[in-house]
Amino acid sequence: MVRILDATQVKSLLDIGELLSVIETAMVKQGSGEVVRPERPHFPVGEGLDPERPDKALGTGLTMPAYIHGSDYYATKLVGFFEDNPTRDLPTITAQIVVNEADTGLPVAVMDGSHVTGMRTGCIGGLAARELANKPVTLGVIGAGTQARWQTRAIAAATDVERVRIYSPSNSRFSCANELNEELNVPVEAIDSARDAVEPANTVVTATSAESPVLNGDWLSPGTLVIAVGAFSPEMQELDQRTFDRANKVFADVPGEAHETGDVIAADLTDDAIGSLATVLEGTSGRDSEGEIIVVESVGSAVFDAATAASVVELAEAEDVGTLVDL
Repeated sequence: MVRILDATQVKSLLDIGELLSVIETAMVKQGSGEVVRPERPHFPVGEGLDPERPDKALGTGLTMPAYIHGSDYYATKLVGFFEDNPTRDLPTITAQIVVNEADTGLPVAVMDGSHVTGMRTGCIGGLAARELANKPVTLGVIGAGTQARWQTRAIAAATDVERVRIYSPSNSRFSCANELNEELNVPVEAIDSARDAVEPANTVVTATSAESPVLNGDWLSPGTLVIAVGAFSPEMQELDQRTFDRANKVFADVPGEAHETGDVIAADLTDDAIGSLATVLEGTSGRDSEGEIIVVESVGSAVFDAATAASVVELAEAEDVGTLVDL
């Protein structure tokens, strides 16, 4: 029997405060090589469907399998990234996760992966802020979509946030700020320029689908932590060269894959210029002074999906949530 979990059911089972520790454990295991994480292919889809643009891909498909040593389950996430979806009142990113038993390969669950993706990615920013941000946190966010919300929630759950300023060129910044203002016990304000969101902040999140920089490194105050979560391909770039020129340290959740993003390609960083965020969580590296500017590049990892999905399965079984079907 396979357990089917829709988005509402997945959401009911996950708590961001508890998930922080799940993701921390998974990241440390990834850093020590105790995972199986095949290269994730991403490929254009939708060519030939739009008669006005027959040669243009409409989106990107990704396949993300992973297994954490010692886990009862392995998982595969199927992702769609469609930049024009908001114009159709649809989410930019959609995902489904298939969970299988690690000892037999039998399917255990199929669940909505969008909530998992959003929350686990937010936890990466939350952990980075917990370990590397100066406190209390004054947060500036560029972007007002799903991931901007999750980063803000996770950072608020992981550390002491004093104030949040959110900028997006669209009016979505107002709905984003209003939503977070109702959820969080901190003031959240929509700001009219990226610079005005960044300059007063000691922690900055970029969560966009930009193909050219949205952050000017000259806006950063000494001691700022920059958490960049939007760029995951060579075509995508959020941070400018000046940001990396001023950075004292650069970390990533998956350093090897961070080198394949537009941010790092444009900065022309060497292979040893990016440290692993896992070493920060283990306490072997991190912030050495309040004045250091630190960049964290997050590209995400199927390992975090597998860890989260395994947690969801265990909770769903304990609470008898979901629909059982015989495949």
